[in-house]
Amino acid sequence: MRDFTGRTILVTGGSGGIGGATIRHLRKLNADVIAAGRSEDALAKISQETGCRTLKFDLSSEEEIANALEGVDIWGVVNCGGFGGEIATPMETDIAIFDKVISINARGALIVTKYASQSMVRLGKGGAIVNVSSQAALVALDGHISYGSSKAALDNITRVSALQLGKYNIRVNSVNPTVVMTPISSGHWSQPHVAKPFLEQMPLGRWATEDEVALPIIFLLSDEASMITGVSLPIDGGYTCR
Repeated sequence: MRDFTGRTILVTGGSGGIGGATIRHLRKLNADVIAAGRSEDALAKISQETGCRTLKFDLSSEEEIANALEGVDIWGVVNCGGFGGEIATPMETDIAIFDKVISINARGALIVTKYASQSMVRLGKGGAIVNVSSQAALVALDGHISYGSSKAALDNITRVSALQLGKYNIRVNSVNPTVVMTPISSGHWSQPHVAKPFLEQMPLGRWATEDEVALPIIFLLSDEASMITGVSLPIDGGYTCR
């Protein structure tokens, strides 16, 4: 049932850690994958490795997204592109950074959903969308006023999209991972005074891997999840169960 032959799946943030891992798994399952991102060099690298197609666009630009997706037949979407922003309290936050985080993480995912779902409805073959959210959408994390707000908005985009697109047999879900230790995230999360208390609150007590996020995404895209829509699935080692 996890054979995606004949299904074209768009993965934004396709050159990143979770996006790249998702593409690798999808290609092994015969999906026609389109990796999307801003960096031509990074997209070329994942394309050379996996044989996926590529599209270059900026998630903050509706015009670029609309032009890139015009006439493209799409069965599924993984909204994985994002921007971490800053670590700051509500009292210290830079509103310009807040606006950018919201613009990319929430608004950008909505724009991709807007144009991709038009293609999915036109084709009439159903489909699936998975939004990569965060545990920061479910619980308050120190310094995550911008990022957490953007992901909470993304979870609502998931629920409303699931409600509106269900009649077309298009399912929409979110995954809400804990920290995946990448070069970008390690600057903050590898600090002992940050990592130790955080991991002590997590029942499984360790960081997630890219594959541990990618594989649940694959499940939610697959026919095995054919009766699942509108959910936000924590992939967080139990952090949010407290």
